[in-house]
Amino acid sequence: MEQERPYVMSFAGLDPSGGAGLLADIKTFEQHRVYGLGACTAITVQTAEQFVSVEWLPVSQILAQARPLLALHQPRYCKIGIMADIQSMQELVRQVKLLVPGIRIILDPVLKASAGHSFHNSIQQQAWLELLSDIFLLTPNYDEALLLSGLNDGEAAARTLAERCAILLKGGHHKNKPGYDMLYTGDVIQTFPPVLTSVYPKHGSGCVLSAAITAGLANGLSLSEACYNGKVYTEKLLASHSSLTGYHYI
Repeated sequence: MEQERPYVMSFAGLDPSGGAGLLADIKTFEQHRVYGLGACTAITVQTAEQFVSVEWLPVSQILAQARPLLALHQPRYCKIGIMADIQSMQELVRQVKLLVPGIRIILDPVLKASAGHSFHNSIQQQAWLELLSDIFLLTPNYDEALLLSGLNDGEAAARTLAERCAILLKGGHHKNKPGYDMLYTGDVIQTFPPVLTSVYPKHGSGCVLSAAITAGLANGLSLSEACYNGKVYTEKLLASHSSLTGYHYI
């Protein structure tokens, strides 16, 4: 009989294409042999190529979905994706940590859809910095790190953000080191170079990476191991098909 799988939680938007958000997270969790719980934070109308609209759910409705699941399963790790604004994000994080003391939160700061839609008209940097003290790992891409820090250099931005929590600076948007991810934990920096050379852009790849890291942590991997394994998994997805959507497999 198979050993019981650990539970993990995703708070993310519903992307009907299945390439990003909650559906992509659950696919990723399943491939990593963890049981994925989910609460919807937004209902989007989109394809992999086009973003049409978003309807944000209030924090009260998000928590109504999550509260009985968190109480029953007490997951040690959860992932958060898109939220309406930083104030909603702060309230969700606060409530989740009250419901499950000691839970570790992996935050993917989705500020812009891969199809081009910006989710936030303005970035309240101080509020984001305050939030990071309650986060275990933040997974920004190069552009997101610049926006959240207010700096104009990605590495300097990551070092500044890492004063609050661990940072995985994704390299997909890095002009000088494309594909090189960098993990900042305090003063320690670890670099993960690309594993595969023939990959294609994918809608939702950041969601998949953060979900894979969450699953790895729940399975007992160290943060460094989980980030590396998540990168390998995501690159397999990127290489799986030439279109903007790909196939999940270990």
